[in-house]
Amino acid sequence: MTLTSNLPPVEFTNEQYTKFENILLDENEQLAKRFRALFSLKATKSNRAVEIISKCFKDSSCLLKHELAYVLGQMKNKSAIPVLFNVLGNLEENAMVRHEAGEAIGAIGDISTLPELEKYQDDMFQVVRETVELAINNIQCDLSNYQNEYPTTDPAPALESNDIKELESILHDTSLPLFYRYRAMFSLRNMNTPEAVAILAKGFYDNSALFRHEIAYIFGQMCHLDSVEPLKQVLENTSELSMVRHEAAEALGSIATQECFDCLQKYKEDRDRTVRESCIVGLDMYEYENSGQFNFIQ
Repeated sequence: MTLTSNLPPVEFTNEQYTKFENILLDENEQLAKRFRALFSLKATKSNRAVEIISKCFKDSSCLLKHELAYVLGQMKNKSAIPVLFNVLGNLEENAMVRHEAGEAIGAIGDISTLPELEKYQDDMFQVVRETVELAINNIQCDLSNYQNEYPTTDPAPALESNDIKELESILHDTSLPLFYRYRAMFSLRNMNTPEAVAILAKGFYDNSALFRHEIAYIFGQMCHLDSVEPLKQVLENTSELSMVRHEAAEALGSIATQECFDCLQKYKEDRDRTVRESCIVGLDMYEYENSGQFNFIQ
């Protein structure tokens, strides 16, 4: 989900908190409505919102739990750190959810979390190991003067280079540290040109599922029409991991063309629950993008 911003916190009344809490925690409520409630709570960046969101980690939906962790990271509220470590350390939790918890800790950026994060560098799941590697590097990186061109906290800051050939070489060089390759990835995102899209799309052939899922995520941020076809191919590939296909579905929802809508409709009954739910959320994003609404969280 790419609908996030670093705007000043929104103030809620007790009634509003209660309303969105009831929606978010109701497993019988429409998933798209629960996502909107989640992003409404995100806008407050408050301790109370963190408490409400944290209650939802008992939910049966891996997609929703993954999004809870993402939102907590974007809020950058340090009160979420113990909750996120509980998720990261839960070996019975889905690896996609644990990965997002690790990334969220990195997004919050508290240097005191490094010793605890380092305990997961040898995790049984590659996606968790790689996420922790990125989070540690991101926390250690001096971001005091870094200005992100997108309203998100990313797992790595973009490189300053504008040499597209150099960035392409870094992006696809698997001998380089993953953090450095991610930095090239975000530099290419910032370019947002057809050539940059073509270079990034080649990343869908990378051996790292985490890397592939991040390519899909940033395509959702870029909303470049040239990315629709490679995103469709990812969603249509039933051999691909759900954490990658799910990100492709949400990216298609953000781009919100008729072609995107048709693809999401086709896979909203996919056999994989995470993919099905992502298509439902993607269709809701499509509706928002084409509705003329000023605010997604209305």
